[in-house]
Amino acid sequence: MLSLPANWAFRSSVRCWRRRAVLRVALKASDIDGARWYSTPIRGGVTSMEEILARVVAPLPTYETRDKYPPPPESNSLEFMHFYGSLEKEEKLEFLTKLSHDFGVDHKGISELALRLLDAQLRDLATVLQVEDRLRYGLTPRYKQLLNHISRVEGGVKFLVDLRADLLEMISSKASETPQIRDLNGTLKSLLSEWFSVGLLRLERITWQSPCDILQRVSQYEAVHPIRNWTDLKRRVGPYRRCYAFTHAAMPGEPLVVLHVALTEDISDNIQSIVREFATLDSEEDVNKINAAIFYSISSTQAGLQGVELGNYLIKRVVRELQSEFPHMAQFSSLSPIPGFSSWLQGQLGQCKKEGRGSDLLSEHEWEQVQQAVDSAPGSAAIEALRKLIATGEWTRSASLTRVLEPVLMRLCAWYLYGEKRRGYALNPVANFHLQNGATMWRLNWSADTSPRGVANACGIMVNYRYFLNETTKNSALYLQNKAITASEQVVGLVSQFQKSSKL
Repeated sequence: MLSLPANWAFRSSVRCWRRRAVLRVALKASDIDGARWYSTPIRGGVTSMEEILARVVAPLPTYETRDKYPPPPESNSLEFMHFYGSLEKEEKLEFLTKLSHDFGVDHKGISELALRLLDAQLRDLATVLQVEDRLRYGLTPRYKQLLNHISRVEGGVKFLVDLRADLLEMISSKASETPQIRDLNGTLKSLLSEWFSVGLLRLERITWQSPCDILQRVSQYEAVHPIRNWTDLKRRVGPYRRCYAFTHAAMPGEPLVVLHVALTEDISDNIQSIVREFATLDSEEDVNKINAAIFYSISSTQAGLQGVELGNYLIKRVVRELQSEFPHMAQFSSLSPIPGFSSWLQGQLGQCKKEGRGSDLLSEHEWEQVQQAVDSAPGSAAIEALRKLIATGEWTRSASLTRVLEPVLMRLCAWYLYGEKRRGYALNPVANFHLQNGATMWRLNWSADTSPRGVANACGIMVNYRYFLNETTKNSALYLQNKAITASEQVVGLVSQFQKSSKL
């Protein structure tokens, strides 16, 4: 029997041989000869991570030669891409850790430049600016050059988007919490923000005549209200509906963010009328029946573009498109889900049960009504019964319980959206998104999403964030700078009811 070290070495050799095989296949598929693909001869049939990185990550040119340094061969980028693609999940973490740790910023050199900058403060402005420029250049990680070069090869931008998705997963799962990995993520995010700036994006309207692969991706990426079949998809891009997407020249055929819009007479208060009730729609649009645009689904399709502003620009572009098509249109609103409300409420009920303070959420009279509807004893038993009903959605089957819970859940949901904060901003991510865009928290809607998913996520409640176009800039500034939420009388009234009846 092999010893543990020998067994580990054998398995590592097998993995290395597998990677070499992947590189050879990629070489043939890319029609690149061996001399161009490898910058050093193959020795012993094993290519380690260190060898790959040493070969493909070029040294940072000196400040004086930065504009004269020849670019590395394209094969370096391709070799990096194919090698990374051959790695298992744990190996990718090790590989990116080595990349970020060994090929980042020269910290010693930066310290010396910082001291030179301090010494230069008493000299002329031109000298200070030159030292500052040297310092700025020195803060460039070595791997940033490699990322830039990868973006220039075919499929390189998509590769980097997917690589950042891997980084985000590593960070969120706490597989790696090293500052170097976080810095690599920040560098890549900054590059992607430049490459995917709004001026480089193309707005496309998706119709039933769009290419089949685009339609299929739109269906697959729909994260808010899943598309059931091709008939459902055809309706969502048909009459009284619009579907728009941002695309990028470097990722052809890949919608980056998708926005679904319903064209209606009034601002919709439920999703059933939009995604399920098509029988009432005419086959031809009547412009006189189109007064409002309802943004009922916006889905980002690329995990690696998280934090890169796309959705807010898409809504603004779509508003301009619709105004051009329907000059009389003046009402623009979302019909948004409220993910996290049920979970938050169950947490509050659990805390109230633990601390024996059920009156913090419901009044005594409301608890009596709940106890009667569920045939429960008062106190902890009633709290636990309600918590289970919220968790399972069983309360929707009882008309009497639904009547009791409607005012309770509406004011609790209003508080969740308006009052629950994270670092001073709305805790709910959908609310935070629309409020940053300058929308008004306009109306909460009861029984707005009666699907199992809608009941499980938010007790069937949805919310309209309305875009008053002449107020969005002011509202956005108030929210971002002062953390102030612009809300309608209905929402403020529900919040006021909560504050009067709750002790939270």
